[in-house]
Amino acid sequence: MKLAGNTVLVTGGATGIGLAIAQRFLAAGSRVVVCGRRADKLAEAQAAHPGLETIVADVAGEADRVALFEEAVKRFPDLNVLVNNAGIQRRGKLTEGVTSWSEHQQEIAINFEAPIHLALLFTPHLAKQARPAIVNVTSGLSFAPMPGAAVYSATKAGMHSFTLSLRKQLAKVGVAVVEIIPPAVNTDLGGVGLHNFGVPLDAFADSVMARVDAGELEVGYDSSETRRKATRDELDAALEVLAGLPI
Repeated sequence: MKLAGNTVLVTGGATGIGLAIAQRFLAAGSRVVVCGRRADKLAEAQAAHPGLETIVADVAGEADRVALFEEAVKRFPDLNVLVNNAGIQRRGKLTEGVTSWSEHQQEIAINFEAPIHLALLFTPHLAKQARPAIVNVTSGLSFAPMPGAAVYSATKAGMHSFTLSLRKQLAKVGVAVVEIIPPAVNTDLGGVGLHNFGVPLDAFADSVMARVDAGELEVGYDSSETRRKATRDELDAALEVLAGLPI
């Protein structure tokens, strides 16, 4: 797919990887809409990037996802690209049992239920557009999980599997399905100050979006590029390293 000439919706697009993706579509000449839960963060993004459109939406709930779909296609009838980027990561010790199921449920809803539901909602609309595409942002943890972020890793593994099936099915109606697979990226995933490590955001976004523009359908960067091509023995070795990270 090409970055130019689209009307794009990016979930979780007010900050981090989502905003970096939105910026590159915008710079290429596409019309870009970002959605997120916090109106203040959306306003900051819009002020920093003139031309960016916004929708306040929480993708954790079924009714909210339907409302997002209805508003997006009403306001932007030419919308032809959906970027499923919204995600949250929580860490915890599985040996402690269930302290708050609602937190795990929210993580599953945002990371796994939401992109599947949005893909199903938008596909009939996208199939009527020129050069339609769905872009799913997963993780290098799809291939070798981080035990300290077990639920997050599982949701991303599920999204990788779903993306493969979605690509096969949507090829029949002409909708491209792209998977962007980040490694650890220096953003505020999980909360301010909790994820201040990883590869630089701009270097990651420049690399993966250039490859998306060149037509690649599955794109990693740094360690996630290694893991998506790894053997089982190499993934087992990566798991041992990830298991040693603090929770």
